[in-house]
Amino acid sequence: MVVCGDDGLAHRLAAELRGVYGEQVTLVVPPSGRRVRQPVVGRARAASAAFLDLVNAAVNRTGAGPDGGDGGSGGNGGNGLEVEAGEPTEDVLAEAGVGRAAALALVYDDDETNIRAALTARRLNPRLRLVLRLYNRRLGQHIEELLDQAAALATGEARTPALDASTTVLSDADTAAPALAATALVGTSKIVETDGLLLRAVERQPPRPGEVADPGLCTLALLSATSNDPAGADGSEESGDQGPRLLPDAAAVARATGRGTVVLEQVSYSGPALSTRGGVVPPFASLFSRRLRWSIAGLAACVVALAVALTLVTGEHPLHATYVTLLDLFAINEPALEGTTGEQVLQLLTGLMGLLLLPVLLAAVLEALGTFRTATTLRKPPRGLGGHVVLLGLGKIGTRVLTRLRELHIPVVCVESDPEARGMATARRLRVPVVLGDVTQEGVLEAAKIHRAHSLLALTSVDTTNLEAVLYARSVRADLRVVLRLYDDDFATAVYRTLRAAHPGALTRSRSVTHLAAPAFAGAMMGRQILGAIPVERRVLLFAAVRVAGHPQLEGRTVGEAFRAGAWRVLALDTAASGAGGRGVGVGTGGTEAPGLVWDLPDTYVLRGTDRVVLAATRRGLAELLGRRGARRGAGVPGSAP
Repeated sequence: MVVCGDDGLAHRLAAELRGVYGEQVTLVVPPSGRRVRQPVVGRARAASAAFLDLVNAAVNRTGAGPDGGDGGSGGNGGNGLEVEAGEPTEDVLAEAGVGRAAALALVYDDDETNIRAALTARRLNPRLRLVLRLYNRRLGQHIEELLDQAAALATGEARTPALDASTTVLSDADTAAPALAATALVGTSKIVETDGLLLRAVERQPPRPGEVADPGLCTLALLSATSNDPAGADGSEESGDQGPRLLPDAAAVARATGRGTVVLEQVSYSGPALSTRGGVVPPFASLFSRRLRWSIAGLAACVVALAVALTLVTGEHPLHATYVTLLDLFAINEPALEGTTGEQVLQLLTGLMGLLLLPVLLAAVLEALGTFRTATTLRKPPRGLGGHVVLLGLGKIGTRVLTRLRELHIPVVCVESDPEARGMATARRLRVPVVLGDVTQEGVLEAAKIHRAHSLLALTSVDTTNLEAVLYARSVRADLRVVLRLYDDDFATAVYRTLRAAHPGALTRSRSVTHLAAPAFAGAMMGRQILGAIPVERRVLLFAAVRVAGHPQLEGRTVGEAFRAGAWRVLALDTAASGAGGRGVGVGTGGTEAPGLVWDLPDTYVLRGTDRVVLAATRRGLAELLGRRGARRGAGVPGSAP
């Protein structure tokens, strides 16, 4: 694997590939003088950094690469090397071993740099699996199709699922948004997104005597018998009954008394929804203010009363009396000079009502025009709003999180200091209330109804601003759930521990966008099949989308027969229409087709060659299922399967 980048995402991605997947990684980064300060990634970073120091020292002493080849930093031996280069030119990519690599990730912050390097890398190695970081999604789709077509032409193979030279375009904002949204809702970022659904892994304590535990969608793992703390597991694949047990069968779950479990659940929101109807044509109730609506209703009631009075005075039919009243109201009737005194009095009163009607009609026209004019402008938080999410910052990350929250029908109030921010157009289109102002100023969070909010998402690009907003929000409401974006891991850890100690009854989470995005980029480098990875103590459970065809362990077997305890388990069946590149298949179930994923698969369902399934698997189980021989040769990597 080769990773090229100029910020923290490159280092996190390399650590993810080494520590989680046990892959050999060559990291291409700018020289030290131009490099962004590297964030600490915990034990995986420390171990990989120490290993790099040892390998580089050996290379400097011997002049030969660790694989016995020529010296230099472009070798692929050991667990990883580092190449310093200002730009990913053709010579740099060749030195990094792109011609022999299985996958290349280009995660520079500049889209043009990533595209130029991708075109060069595709020419150097047509069978290379490419992962690009691009914010522009529409451009990313075109680039993905172009590079896939170039790979197919260069290799002479059709674009089939078997062709591993795929191109995947990702955005760190898009990949981090689901995790941030889930953290704001349920307090965890251990999620997998598939078919528009957010699924989370939840650790549950052993049920009490007589209590029936909710199994969720399925039981993913049994926690360590000695302790529910990650230090209680040895991290090996053969950790036995004392360590965590991944993908247990029903009998093992029934026997495992006193052990916690990890179950799969769907993330959903059950609170009050904030209506975003209207678009260009707002609803009738929003055209006029409440005071104007009451004025119109009062005038209508007076007209009805005058029509009834005229009917009683003259004895005429109610419809005719109403017609005469309307003529008097609009001053187009003849004066009742020869009428009775009652008719004359009613005509005068009706004319007076007509005079009062003119300013009301003018106000209605002005308010309606103003409503249509402001339909594309910012809304203010409505009165009585509660249970919503307050989102600070409408930049690159905040915009994606806002879109994701609204897709889940979650009420949101945004706070932004820049009227020309990237996400203001999105907020107008979604008709989301926005408070313009500096979040550090008094009264701004109060205007966003922070005292009645469900949670606070501080996603500005300035760590101190996020921290100040969270501290002020906690002073307003001590039990508020807060999620803040912090770049520096040491700072984030210190903030998290301090806030947790100061407010033990409230949920506090500090998240880094690069930390949340790295698993998705790593999964894409492993292949399009990988949907995500969830850590279970010191082991990892992978989620993948796999075609049944070509896998004898699945094809022609029932769901129950295909399940192998400790290796893989079929979770869902993709019933979407067949699509290009193996992204969807058509599955007939009794002559009917239903788009999306079916999660409640019966154990008796027979898997067909045209089916595409979502399964959970261990690293070793997935390698066996996909036939990846030699994909796990890192014998020194903890938890890696051979």
